[in-house]
Amino acid sequence: SAVALLVLTAAVASGVAALALLPRAPVSRLCTAPNNKTGFLCDDRVTCVPASWVCDRVSNCRNGEDEQEQLCGDLPHSLPGFLVFYCSNPRSWVYADQRCNGLNDCGDCSDETWSLAACPPCGQEWWSCSPVHYEFCSCVPRRLCQDGIQHCLGWSDEFLC
Repeated sequence: SAVALLVLTAAVASGVAALALLPRAPVSRLCTAPNNKTGFLCDDRVTCVPASWVCDRVSNCRNGEDEQEQLCGDLPHSLPGFLVFYCSNPRSWVYADQRCNGLNDCGDCSDETWSLAACPPCGQEWWSCSPVHYEFCSCVPRRLCQDGIQHCLGWSDEFLC
């Protein structure tokens, strides 16, 4: 029985050693940040950092993995694809959580209105119109309605909104 115990111990030890040699499966860093926006999952597997907080020179993950050189060394090419949205101008990009946020982050509204962005229609907190300000694309925040300042071409933000 001592020999059997020795053989069993050796078998268990070799099995554990074999498991230790197996490569670790890559872990997906994609997560859903507040407001259902694309995020980056920290090493703690709990903290989800909004995409636009990655490589912003502020460590938001406990171990600073959102600011590592491997991730931030050659923006946007060094970022995982799920963190990047490419504007209609191929040299321009924004973080994925800036797509469909109501603001003209690309400068040509390709992050808000073009089929490339696939944004839903204006939500309840937005008013649909043709804005007069460069900041907005096809919706203006309802908080700007009836504030005495023209935000829509036809003044609908002042008279209908």
